[in-house]
Amino acid sequence: MIEKQVPILRLGNFQQGTPRQQTDFSEKLFEALQRFGFVIIREHGIPSTILERSYELVTDLFAQPDNIKQRYRTPDGHRGYTPFGTEKAKDSDTPDLKEFWHIGPERAVRSHLNTKNVWPDRPFGFQETLSELFTCLHRVGEDLLKALTHQLGVTPDFFANRIAEGDSVLRLLHYPPVSEGSNPKALRAAAHEDINLITILVAAQGAGLELLDRDGTWLPIENAPGDLIVDTGDMMARLTNEVLPSTTHRVVNPKGPNVSRYSMPFFMHLDADTPLTCLPSCVGDGQKHPTITAGAYLLQRLEENGVIAEPSAV
Repeated sequence: MIEKQVPILRLGNFQQGTPRQQTDFSEKLFEALQRFGFVIIREHGIPSTILERSYELVTDLFAQPDNIKQRYRTPDGHRGYTPFGTEKAKDSDTPDLKEFWHIGPERAVRSHLNTKNVWPDRPFGFQETLSELFTCLHRVGEDLLKALTHQLGVTPDFFANRIAEGDSVLRLLHYPPVSEGSNPKALRAAAHEDINLITILVAAQGAGLELLDRDGTWLPIENAPGDLIVDTGDMMARLTNEVLPSTTHRVVNPKGPNVSRYSMPFFMHLDADTPLTCLPSCVGDGQKHPTITAGAYLLQRLEENGVIAEPSAV
């Protein structure tokens, strides 16, 4: 019988556990990402009050009129507001049914894109709360990446040294109720793989997230409030020569009440000049992808997704 449930792990076992608990967590994390490309994380240390307040603010943010939100749009979409119907999945000709807002680190980063955050005047407390959430998610990401280093045959600080100036992004997503006039082919988020190293998704308000399992079937991801859902992106797949693959996933349209869905994924990125060359422990029969820097790969994918017009323009 093939296991069809995304594993649930407790990060506290790695953060404060015994050496045996830490090793056990690392092994199970690696196995989960190999098998599913996804894992559910609990006991991650982020206070529930921050998660709940963040979702309240995100709901208020997107409830504002379009003309207000448009004030915070930036040319490359890498910060601030991106309107409904802008982004599409790679190789898709149908835009997704979503709008979103990007927040990056306030510190200096290495990037070919705009890295100055855009903060709205309303709702009150938005900048403070979402900045705190960004910091918390980045800390969790550092711990998860450190937990993978032993199985990948690299030093414990391997990833820490390569994300120190990375342009990680917190995306605040709103999927409005699906209107009757919507393109019948359009999904809230069409099938895609994430671009980055790992994604940490704060458990969404509303169902719909599904992953494409290894047997070709779509598997709904079930989680509890306060969980973090983690998946590997294309940059990790390239570094590990597909040992840790980037798993296709999507957000389907509501099957029950046609209401808004809110989601907060955190995309962890490498420094822009980091070469995506497969690790020595993962070479196997040879490197499967040509080497490209993390920054150049990001620009290439953003162009394919319709977020920026052409990489040379930013």
